[in-house]
Amino acid sequence: MSPSKCLLIGLIMIAATIGILLAMGRMPICECGYVLFWTPTDDVSGTSQHIADWYTPSHIIHGFLFYWFFWLVLRKRPVGERALGAIFIEAAWEIVENSPWIINRYREETMAVGYAGDSVLNSTFDIWWMLVGFFFAWRMPVWLTILAAIAFELLALWVIRDNLTLNVLMLTYPLDAVKAWQGG
Repeated sequence: MSPSKCLLIGLIMIAATIGILLAMGRMPICECGYVLFWTPTDDVSGTSQHIADWYTPSHIIHGFLFYWFFWLVLRKRPVGERALGAIFIEAAWEIVENSPWIINRYREETMAVGYAGDSVLNSTFDIWWMLVGFFFAWRMPVWLTILAAIAFELLALWVIRDNLTLNVLMLTYPLDAVKAWQGG
């Protein structure tokens, strides 16, 4: 498949995700009525509502992981086709993540008591951030990608007491001690 065809299919997949999220009743942008590039830590209500926040590194790490996964299982396929697989998985996660079941799970089992789901803008950019990570992993040495993932995880852990590792843990096997520590 040509790179331009991969790009077109990828854009269609992202547009379809936007359509599904809107049909699910997700807010297009933050209820605050404006768009920020970065949501600072003191704007808890703005988390998952704007272009980037402290969970953006997790989506970049998704891209690292998806790149390596598709390199393992579809090594002979062009990188554009592997990127389509990554878009599909990330888009599916954005849809599931914004379902009532996962939103309620976050509220009950994690420190995100007031979590209301992502805005469509944030979900869309989460897919783009994943692609940043995917193409970073494609072009950079493995050691640098691993170092970047570790740095992202430690930075988010330090700043917001959460990261991809804790997010997965708390969604799949919640621990009261971790929840208490995260609540600070």
